[in-house]
Amino acid sequence: MSFSIVGKDSQTQARAGVLKTAHGEVETPVFMPVATQASVKALSQEDLESLGTQAILSNSYHLYLRPGTSIIKEAGGLHRFMDYHGMILTDSGGFQVFSQSDLRTIDEHGVSFKSHIDGSSHRLTPEKVIEIQSELGSDCWTALDECAPYPSDEAATRKALLRTMHWLDLSAKAFLKKRDEGSLALFFPILQGGFFPELRLRAAEHMSQIPADGISLGGFSVGEPKDLTWEILGKTVEALPASKPRYLMGVGTPEDLWNAVALGVDMMDCVWPTRVARNGQVMIRAGRYNIGTSVCRRDFEPLEPSCSCFVCKRYSKAYISHLHRSRELLAHRLISYHNIHLMFTLAREIRQSVIQGDFSQKRRAFFDGLKKTPQLA
Repeated sequence: MSFSIVGKDSQTQARAGVLKTAHGEVETPVFMPVATQASVKALSQEDLESLGTQAILSNSYHLYLRPGTSIIKEAGGLHRFMDYHGMILTDSGGFQVFSQSDLRTIDEHGVSFKSHIDGSSHRLTPEKVIEIQSELGSDCWTALDECAPYPSDEAATRKALLRTMHWLDLSAKAFLKKRDEGSLALFFPILQGGFFPELRLRAAEHMSQIPADGISLGGFSVGEPKDLTWEILGKTVEALPASKPRYLMGVGTPEDLWNAVALGVDMMDCVWPTRVARNGQVMIRAGRYNIGTSVCRRDFEPLEPSCSCFVCKRYSKAYISHLHRSRELLAHRLISYHNIHLMFTLAREIRQSVIQGDFSQKRRAFFDGLKKTPQLA
């Protein structure tokens, strides 16, 4: 298992690579759909296969609570449980736990919390999170971290970072023990530090002492303005080793994909394409629009005429608008499939442009297309 770079852009930090995992190779840059509870919402594994999905993200916290890691382990691991054969990266669940401030308490050794499902009491420690991911059998493991909210002052952010670094030391020991026992998983610990460059650099320095296979960039897309996202992300990536893949957590619109890759990001995940699909938002190259608008009711063209997905080849805006207005569940699947197809298409085009040496030109053309398009929603 390794990461190799096969192309670089001369004007930005964009790069193309190949990540080898226990469940196949992943060509980067890659967008990973989110299968929080072992399912990409509204899509089947057959859908994921036909889309050419290379990697997905699942959530340790949710799967630990339901159905429980013992059931998934009994099934032969997460891949067999959900019958998905590509790479699976599992989030530690730290963000989910910390976002429920009324249900948890934090100390230096871990987090005690009550289940949002049934109110039962649970305890997560750095070692426990590694054990959970081991029982899940995923390909890439993260570590328990504390994500500082936005806005958050420097003192509070530093406190959260120091705790995250302490937990990371414990997580790394637990991970290495699993590796010694024969685990083929990769370790992608989470780098925090909020929106203070000096804290991000401190976190990067600490990360350099950890036996990490890749680096997860956490703490972004938590309510901050986009300009601040790119400013801090750029400074953070500059401090990271070029030899390791960089995974930007929870960020993922088409615009984000181009901008993050330009700063040197290799992997991204986000619920956004499927979440907005369930609200009737259709993603297209020129932007996005709402399928429920009156103009779509009598529009018998595809969602996007230039799109090659099966939805656009077979169904019209008028039909899908009818499904959405009628609250038919098929609308969720069709729009979700189309939106994910667009993200994958863009990721492949970005990768190819890096290899061919025209990433900057293609990126400029993409944003020019957005600027020239009137409001669609």
